[in-house]
Amino acid sequence: MSAAEAAPTAEQLELEIDGDEAAALERFHAWGFTDGLPVVIPTRERVARMCAGAKHYPLESLGNLAPREGAATIQKIAINAVMAGCLPEHMPVLEAAITAIQDPEFNLFGMQTTTHPCALLCIVQGPVVAQLGLNAGHGCMGPGTRANASIGRALRLVLQNIGGAIPGTTDKATQGGPAKYGFCFAENEAESPWPPLRTTLGLGVEDSCVTVAAAEGPHNINDHLSSDGESILNTIAQTMATVGSNNLYVGGDHFVVFGPEHAEAVAASGFSREDVARYLYEHARVPVERISEQKLEELTSWGGYAERLEAWGRRIPLAREPSHLRVLVAGGAGKHSCWIPTFAVGFSQTRAIELQASICQL
Repeated sequence: MSAAEAAPTAEQLELEIDGDEAAALERFHAWGFTDGLPVVIPTRERVARMCAGAKHYPLESLGNLAPREGAATIQKIAINAVMAGCLPEHMPVLEAAITAIQDPEFNLFGMQTTTHPCALLCIVQGPVVAQLGLNAGHGCMGPGTRANASIGRALRLVLQNIGGAIPGTTDKATQGGPAKYGFCFAENEAESPWPPLRTTLGLGVEDSCVTVAAAEGPHNINDHLSSDGESILNTIAQTMATVGSNNLYVGGDHFVVFGPEHAEAVAASGFSREDVARYLYEHARVPVERISEQKLEELTSWGGYAERLEAWGRRIPLAREPSHLRVLVAGGAGKHSCWIPTFAVGFSQTRAIELQASICQL
């Protein structure tokens, strides 16, 4: 195919482009195959090496991704993984995440097309974190670690190039957000005073898994002076109690990510993970007096809970039940935690990562 011709169709797996890799990159930008940043050109050899790290065969499909309903074959996933800078051993993480987002309860179509600025959040857990060098400590939600950055970016490119979430065309996010470039981090299990998150989601300590959600970027929670658990939890609850959140509209599950120092202080005050969730369920609420009449009418029509306002004491909870609050630890030293709101029209999903023997030996 000549580089001067129109953009290829989604079904074309191989292209011939005149010139060097710099010329190919310019063509990729022109075709809208990138996230706006430079990518690694997915040559036949690079894609073959990436496919070798997968658990499935290259032409095997993990399903069709909304809204385009493009077939997520291993080969196509590998093409996007190469572009994002992944290593072959990252493929099983991508396979698990792409399987998880197709659960009907996740609501992939909604996430891909909404005006809400949600991005695909991927939380990696278990032995694979150390094996692949994922960052669970300082700066884990930001730049600087290849595994975090490339896995998160690869998932975004898959959603765009296979699923067809094209900004301004099918992806209707009013403003979008930087988390759409990639949002992947690991649970800091080593510094958590509570059992691993995955043990509350049906998996064992020995398992590796990914939890995916349609999420906003993290909202920082700063509390440097509080030393007891209830004081820290009150700060977190009041930070969460915002009028404009999708979680206030429709509930859904969302994430409270404790920094290790906050987690240690909360646990030392006798709070289990379940205690934390119950406290935040009761205290992360918005009194109806803070909500305008028009906004309250909108909230109750979307959330379907007009008849529950009195039972809630006219204080609307950010989570409809304690179990919808996902509590975990990530990050390094410093008295910060964060709340990760979600799209809420759907629920996070968790899937085990099937590792190849070669990966397990890293």
